[in-house]
Formats: sequence, structure tokens, C-alpha cells
Amino acid sequence: MQKLLSLCRHPKPASLKILTTNVRYRHTAEHPKNFISTAKKYVLTRFAQFVKGYEKFLEKNFPSAANVYRVFVFGTRDFYKDMKKYMQVSRAVRTPSRGFKSLTRSEIEIYFRMPREMKKVAPVLILSTLPFANYVVFPLAYMFPKRLLSSHFWTLQQRLEFSVDDLRKRLYNNRPVFRCLQVRLDSIESDKSYRDWAYVLSLLGSGVHPDIKLILKCARLFEGEPYHFSCLYNNHVNGLLRMHGMHVGFFRRRRLKDRALVIHEMDLAMQREDINSMSLDELRW
Repeated sequence: MQKLLSLCRHPKPASLKILTTNVRYRHTAEHPKNFISTAKKYVLTRFAQFVKGYEKFLEKNFPSAANVYRVFVFGTRDFYKDMKKYMQVSRAVRTPSRGFKSLTRSEIEIYFRMPREMKKVAPVLILSTLPFANYVVFPLAYMFPKRLLSSHFWTLQQRLEFSVDDLRKRLYNNRPVFRCLQVRLDSIESDKSYRDWAYVLSLLGSGVHPDIKLILKCARLFEGEPYHFSCLYNNHVNGLLRMHGMHVGFFRRRRLKDRALVIHEMDLAMQREDINSMSLDELRW
């Protein structure tokens, strides 16, 4: 018994003291970091659970409010994603070594579509930052999505309805452009392309699409008189602008020329990616 008591009272070796001290010091130094990391994970997990629970609560008790909430959450995410992509594509277009030839069809579509989308959404997003303004702005935008929201916030049904409306407007403005083409026909009566072009216009007037080779035979008419950009009448220019959903204000011919360039580059991109493998939604841009 006395030997056992003496062993218990025996002091610890120096090496054991150093080891114990180092372990305690290391535990004390690492403990705050582990605690902060664990706390962050806990807070984020609880917040995610709260958001999921809130979404279920809205869907159960306020289905219309849940639909609005979902539209704006996913719409804002997609809009921000396309806006970042548009910035990248714009830099590529301005770079001489790259240009449009380095872009894909979807990138050219974003470059073509996003400026108008950003102008449409900007007032809604700016006004929503004001105190209590989001309680008025968001419901108002949800009531008039075509005028106040971009396509990122539209439902599938709305996208279909709005695309049909846009097609009707384009068809409505096709007739004035066609009349302008017919008016200039008499000015090329002495040209060798007169008969071919007159036949093309007669087919279009009767609702028949002419053969592509026949149209290409008349391409020289668009390189100078009477259908070059610099030779078009004002009514013809305004009709083309309206047909493409553009305003008829300042810099009309320059903006129309820029639009024609984008359409041409889109055609080339479609040809590079094989048109036959594209879906109808991809063709309808």
C-alpha cells in the first residue's frame, strides 16, 4: 500500500510535462477556428432549412404569392447569369482577333437580345431597392410582364403567347416593306435581273417562297441601286425598323445596318453548328 501511495505521489517526468503542455496549447489554438467553422455551417444549414420551410409555407397557404416568389428568384438568377455572359461576349466582339466568328449561336443570341432585356428590367430593379417600393413594384411588374420584365421572368405559357404577338406584329409590318420593294421595280426595267426579280416579287405576293438560287441571282440589286442601305426610301427604312421591333428615331440606317450584321453572323453560326441538328426553339430566335 505504501509503495502504491509513493508511486502516486511520484512527480511526472519532464518529457511527459512538455508533451502535455504542447497538447493543451494546440487544442486551445485550434479550438476557436473549429468553433467558428462549425458555427458557420450550422447557421447556413438552418438558413437553408428556413428558406425551404418558407417556400413550402407559401405554396401551401399562398400559392399565388409562392408563384410570384419563384418567378422572381429564378428570373433574377438567370438574368444575372446572362448579363455576365453578355459582358464577356461584348468584349470578344470588340477584340479584333476574335469578333463574331469566335462566338457560338447562343452567344450571338445573348449579344442580340440582352441590351433590350436590360433596358426593360433596369427600372424595376432600381425602384425595388427603395424602401418599401418592392411591395408595389414587383406586383405591378408581375401584372405587366411583357413591358416591365425580361424573358427570364416569363413562364412557358407567357413566352409562347408573347412570341405569337411578336410574330403578328412582324407580319403586319411585312406588307409595307413588300410595297416598297414593288415600287422600285420599275426603276430597274432595263436591268438584266428585272425579269427574275419581278418573278420573285410575284411569288412573294402570292404567298409562295421563291427558290434561294433565284434570289441569289438578284443579289446585285442590293449592292447598289435600288436596294442598298444608302438608296432606300425613308418609308422603306421605317418599315424595316418596325418589322424588327426597332424604333424609328435617330441613327435609323446605322442601327438597321448593325441589325443586318448580327442576322448575317447568326446565319453563319447556325451553318457552323449544323442547322439540321437544331430544335425549333433554337431556330426561333
